[in-house]
Amino acid sequence: MNFEIKNRWTGAVLFTADVPDETESGMVARVALEQAVKSGANLARADLAGANLAGANLADAYLADADLAGANLARANLARANLAGANLADAYLARAYLADAYLADAYLADADLARANLACANLAGADLAGADLARANLAGANLAGAYLARANLAGARNLPVGTEATSPVEPYQRDTRPAAERNAARAARFRELNPTVPVVEALDAKILSAIENGRGGLEMGAWHTCETTHCRAGWAVHLAGEAGYALEREHGPQYAGRMIYMASVGRAPHFFASNELAMADLREQAAQQTKPVA
Repeated sequence: MNFEIKNRWTGAVLFTADVPDETESGMVARVALEQAVKSGANLARADLAGANLAGANLADAYLADADLAGANLARANLARANLAGANLADAYLARAYLADAYLADAYLADADLARANLACANLAGADLAGADLARANLAGANLAGAYLARANLAGARNLPVGTEATSPVEPYQRDTRPAAERNAARAARFRELNPTVPVVEALDAKILSAIENGRGGLEMGAWHTCETTHCRAGWAVHLAGEAGYALEREHGPQYAGRMIYMASVGRAPHFFASNELAMADLREQAAQQTKPVA
């Protein structure tokens, strides 16, 4: 089967991978990305948000300005990869190998880099606010101008000379608010920056209700199968009404769906999951969205 890696902003296809049909649904993105990297594809500004890339071999990948927010990159090999300006917010990079990686101006807020190998990596100007770098190897890393507010450097090894080791005003604490509260805060920020994107309150709960009440169906293999059956991005567009379809005409279904999700619930799901995984996530998110948020 074909899997397309697209530009996060324009929807243009950057690479089309031929993924074996027997590949597990949770591994499709990893297999596709490894093919793209092996071929030397230019994946600048690629949309890989939320992708499961655990253990992937992405050495020498060109992923400048790519969207990897929330992606699982645990134990991934990103040696010498170019991730300049990439969005890695909330990404899981525990034990990842990032030696000699180029991460200048990357956004790594709240990313988990525990025990990651960042030897000789270039993190100049990177935003590491709230990132977990506990026991990470930073030998020879360039942190010039990096923003480390609230970053956890406990036990980090080989901090470069000149890295300030001053104690924070308040002890380091990861954001322990419930997921619903964190997502609500992200949604508020997104709405402020993108006031024209339509909002569907409790979006996942409404999608789940339509499916379970027989008013619609879920088919992750197509954006819109018919007027009552859509994938999650398609449902987001559909429930946003004419404003949603206008956004889809302008940006395409994937990006319109992602923007509506971010404005509505502060979280964009994986749009290429299997029906079973998508339903499981819908139920989990719907349960959170129907609870009051402080």
